[in-house]
Amino acid sequence: MARIALDAMGGDHAPLAPIAGAILALAELDPSHSVQLVGHASVITTHLDGLLSGELAEHAGVRSRIAIVHAPDVIEMSDKPTSAIRQKQKSSMVIGLKLQSDGQSDGFVSAGNTGAQMVASTFVLKLHGDLKRAAIGTLFPTARKTVVVLDSGANVDCSAEELVDFARLGSVYAQDLLGRPAPAVALLSIGEESEKGCKAVIEAHQLLLRESDLNFVGNVEGRDVLTGGSERGDVDVVVCDGFVGNVLLKFYESMPKLMIGKLVEAGVEKERLGKALAAFDYSEYGGAPLLGVRGVSIISHGSSSSRAIKNALKVGVRAAESKMSDNIGARLAQQRERAARRVTAPEVT
Repeated sequence: MARIALDAMGGDHAPLAPIAGAILALAELDPSHSVQLVGHASVITTHLDGLLSGELAEHAGVRSRIAIVHAPDVIEMSDKPTSAIRQKQKSSMVIGLKLQSDGQSDGFVSAGNTGAQMVASTFVLKLHGDLKRAAIGTLFPTARKTVVVLDSGANVDCSAEELVDFARLGSVYAQDLLGRPAPAVALLSIGEESEKGCKAVIEAHQLLLRESDLNFVGNVEGRDVLTGGSERGDVDVVVCDGFVGNVLLKFYESMPKLMIGKLVEAGVEKERLGKALAAFDYSEYGGAPLLGVRGVSIISHGSSSSRAIKNALKVGVRAAESKMSDNIGARLAQQRERAARRVTAPEVT
């Protein structure tokens, strides 16, 4: 059973898209799961009743699995993250996250201000162990299989040690949510050779070679992300800093429109192309988890439709059911302990 809090006021199409997304998700999820709609109670009630008596009347039975949690404030897309969190403690985002920290919810989903969600998640849920930063893990379709790329926008500048932490986070995500028993982890660089890349990437490569608990397969280049690996084999996790990851993400999002336009000009049927490129539609994946926080915080695209919210809620349920956050904490603790033992082990002469 998973209880997922949803920011009903977050996103370009709120509150209608989040509320409709909650209804659609519950219609497909096991009856044991529920959603908490967080925001202006009267506004939520009006839209919820309207949808369940109108275009989504066939799903009226899910009403008993929806709770409404009043939050009088809203963090706007234009708000500065840290200031907004401090000044709007009664916002739908902060209250939604606090439900989880208080043990009243198992996850949180929002299509609102991404920066504010990252800051609020860190402040409210806290980070595992001695992690310095959380990372956004985004699923990318490839020619072979879906891979998780992180960080895709939370941290612009990263140290080598932080890139190693991202590799650990991505490995657990690939195991728990993608079902990959021994995920292959790669470092995104400008060449396969270990000496290629910026200083942080070169140092991270050497550190990752020492991580016996990770299936590190070396560097990959940008073209390898599209193919899902290189001649050396498939890849499950691609590690990079948030600057590179976000550029890559936005590039990915622009590809379908360009390809469809060019191929339609060449006479290919648009409907067939849409189906072929459906995997590149962000709404198919719904949202990306903020990995490293002590809980479940799913970040959705600001322009999320009801379909995208539906799928984001499903990601939240899977993350909660798999206990992904607990597994990340345990994995990080084990790796830190082993690293400490290596450092303190006496030299053999």
